[in-house]
Amino acid sequence: MRLLARVILPLGLAVGVLTAATACSGGAPSPAPSTKPTSDAKSIAPEPTTTPPSSDTPATPPASMSCETLIPSDTVAALHKQGWAAMKRDFAFGPDPVPGGIECLWSDPAIASDRGLLYGWAPIAGAEAKTRQEQLVASGWIREDSARGVYITADPRASLSQDEDGYGMTYLFGPGWVTVSDTKQGLVLIDPQG
Repeated sequence: MRLLARVILPLGLAVGVLTAATACSGGAPSPAPSTKPTSDAKSIAPEPTTTPPSSDTPATPPASMSCETLIPSDTVAALHKQGWAAMKRDFAFGPDPVPGGIECLWSDPAIASDRGLLYGWAPIAGAEAKTRQEQLVASGWIREDSARGVYITADPRASLSQDEDGYGMTYLFGPGWVTVSDTKQGLVLIDPQG
C-alpha cells in the first residue's frame, strides 16, 4: 500500500532533473553546505556516520538492465496499471553522460505534467566518483556518509518534492556505482541485478 501511495504522489520531477543538471554545471547558486539536510517543514534524523565503502573499479552493468528490470517487477506492474510508461535515457551529471548508465523517468505519457518518478543507476568509481560528489556539494547539495555509501541530496529548501523524511532528489554512491531517485526513499527500489 505504501508503494501505491508513493507512486501517485505529484513530483517536481522536471525541476529536480533541471536542478541536477545545473548542479554539476555550476549554474545554480551555492548555499552554504552543511552535513545534513534541514527543512522548516520536517526534521531529518541523520544516519550514523561510518566509513562508506569504496572502489577504484566501476561495477559492470548487467546485460539485461532496462527500465523494466531496474526496479522491482511489482513496482513496474503497479506503474503500468496506472497507465505510466518509462522514458529511458543516459545517466548523466549535467551534460556529461556516464557510460553504461541508465535513467528512467516514469510518468503518464498522455499527460504533460510534473508528476513522475526517477530511477537511475550507473557504474562509477575512484576519482570520477569523488569529483562528482565534490561538484554536487559545491553546488549546494548536501553530503551524508552512511554504511550504504555516500548520499548526496538536494537542499530541501530547493526541493519541490520530498519523501516522508524530507529528502528530495538524492544520489547514492556505492562501491563502483551510483544510483539516483527523485527522493531518498526511492533509492531502496533500485536493484540493477534484479
